[in-house]
Amino acid sequence: MSKRALKKYLEDLDNYALQVQIIDLYERIPQVKTFYDFVFNPKEDKLVEEAKIKISNEYFPTRRKRPRKRRSIAQKYIKQFKSLGMEPALLANVMLFNIEIVQTYTEGQYNVPESLYKSMFNSFQEAVQWLTYHSLLETFGSRVEAIIDKAESQKWFNAHRFEEFVYDTIRS
Repeated sequence: MSKRALKKYLEDLDNYALQVQIIDLYERIPQVKTFYDFVFNPKEDKLVEEAKIKISNEYFPTRRKRPRKRRSIAQKYIKQFKSLGMEPALLANVMLFNIEIVQTYTEGQYNVPESLYKSMFNSFQEAVQWLTYHSLLETFGSRVEAIIDKAESQKWFNAHRFEEFVYDTIRS
């Protein structure tokens, strides 16, 4: 159904029928419930803290022995926060936290798969682009620099790309 057809359909509904449909969507579809919960009670700080706990639990588990190291968990939260329209600075905080927690994890590790470094570079690119787009690079600059420094000190094979990407982004 096109947006135009949906508008026409909704215009033909009376107020009560529209309310019934929205309540039905709220009960059936978790994303709709999340959206309305966020719109009417946007406890952004609480959502950010929950996300940080889940992300850190991927690398430093409290209930199991081995870390799962899934980047997808952080990406799921980032995508959700973007769709909810969360304040850009709070979302930037989550994006950078994801990279920082992985760097903390890799600090004491030896056989870290190359794919983890590659995925963290992708996360870094996304974060720097977000910061640049929302004019937050100056605000979060010290954290970005710390991430670059830590990648270099831990001898990540792609550490040079972190710094290059930031400077290329600033220049353009």
